[in-house]
Amino acid sequence: MKKEFVVIGLGRFGGSIVRELIEQGADVMAIDKFADRVDEFASIATQAIVADTTDESVLKSLGIRNFEHVIVAIGEDIQSSILTTLMLKEIGVNKITVKAQNDYHEKVLRKIGADQVVHPERDMGIRIANNIMTNNVLDYLELSDEHSIMEIKANEILAGSTLIDLDIRAKYGINIVAIKRGADILVSPQADEEIQINDVLIVIGADADIIRFEKKAMH
Repeated sequence: MKKEFVVIGLGRFGGSIVRELIEQGADVMAIDKFADRVDEFASIATQAIVADTTDESVLKSLGIRNFEHVIVAIGEDIQSSILTTLMLKEIGVNKITVKAQNDYHEKVLRKIGADQVVHPERDMGIRIANNIMTNNVLDYLELSDEHSIMEIKANEILAGSTLIDLDIRAKYGINIVAIKRGADILVSPQADEEIQINDVLIVIGADADIIRFEKKAMH
């Protein structure tokens, strides 16, 4: 039997979950109230549906109670996230995982019966540490809808400069949290660390700032 999931909220966090579950061979019903987001997943998810999940009758008509696990990945709208969780609980969904925005949001979610609450932003630190320890390639890791960790390969323009020379935090608002150099990993590199060609910089920051750094400092 294929595992069956529902993902509600198709922002970057929810969207990445849909893609990963599909890749692992699951059936996924993807739901969002915005049609453009749903269109994006029409060819990826098993089913992609435009719906308001704060409406109990809508949830019932979609047969969501029959799915073994529902993930609520609604982004900024805390009220919709709470109402959706409440409705899912009301109709008897077996397992509900919800993305929380903050501690207050988590408290409410747990009170109304969410089985699992995730903080992508907070869990990020643990995941980075695990990824670094297992030496996995950390191409890209979404922290929130606007922040990420990316792996950037140093080119000849960056080579020979120290972190102080580059002054990345002041100029771009991003941080280099580690440098991969061959088999070694320098975690929290010193300011006088000189970047070498083919170093892999693991940077953290807002997507727009990382892209700006990549465009301006590396070309």
